[in-house]
Amino acid sequence: MNRSLVDMHMHSTASDGTDDPKLLVEKVRAAGIRVFALTDHDTIAGLDEISGNLSGGIRFVPGIEFSCISEAGRCHILGYNCDTAHSAFRETLEEGVRLRRVKLTKRLDYLRDVCHVPITDAEREEFFRMKSVGKPHLAKFLISKGMATSIWEAIDRYINPSGTEDSRLPSEMVVRAILASGGVPVWAHPLGGEGERRLGREEFDAGLRYLLACGLRGLECFYSRYTENEIAGLLDAAGESHLLVSGGSDYHGKNKNIEMGTLNAGLRPVNPEKLTLLKELGIRVPWNSV
Repeated sequence: MNRSLVDMHMHSTASDGTDDPKLLVEKVRAAGIRVFALTDHDTIAGLDEISGNLSGGIRFVPGIEFSCISEAGRCHILGYNCDTAHSAFRETLEEGVRLRRVKLTKRLDYLRDVCHVPITDAEREEFFRMKSVGKPHLAKFLISKGMATSIWEAIDRYINPSGTEDSRLPSEMVVRAILASGGVPVWAHPLGGEGERRLGREEFDAGLRYLLACGLRGLECFYSRYTENEIAGLLDAAGESHLLVSGGSDYHGKNKNIEMGTLNAGLRPVNPEKLTLLKELGIRVPWNSV
């Protein structure tokens, strides 16, 4: 077995994954995963559809991944088991949607005006009809226009230079909204996600101090791209700060070369008991569960 039984970081077509929620559940079941969370970017659009397709003893944790910015830099905050009807959560969610539209407008304008990518009014309108447009959506569009040959090439050459990374929610607003709604805020891939540069120790420490002051409750210590040494360092940081430990693959279907249930770069299964977030959520998964 090279998959973990738990995966607390996955994406669907509600944001920038390629599996719709129903297919995601089918793949989770086929992979033998016992507990999983859907954490689409700045949206909860896929949660109800997931809940409507569960069976066979799989535990589902509703989640979300907010794109944030703070005095310490950019980050992503995962929120688990939030009351999505809570006023603070709804206000934060709506502001996130607004900022995503601002970011999309800036990116499309940059592609048209600076990169001279031909974009018709119909194509532009189609993007704005989508629920949550991420970099992979724009990258595939650029590939269709012959501007790039891969998603990562398109992102690196055309999307990342667009100067839109600051169109994000304040991290303190996000953490406090998650807490107010009864949820658990966790710093996603705190050393940097797939395709991103790794944070140095000073950058990580500064970010952690700031987020702790906001009320952060957990760290995603186990992550598909992190080495054994990186995970050990994050586990030490979580212990020193009395934070819950989580783990996730950051599965996006075909948009990222990451398999669900992958919680480290060595492709080794992780004992669910190490993920103390599960205990906080009232979930127990025996290590020998089959």
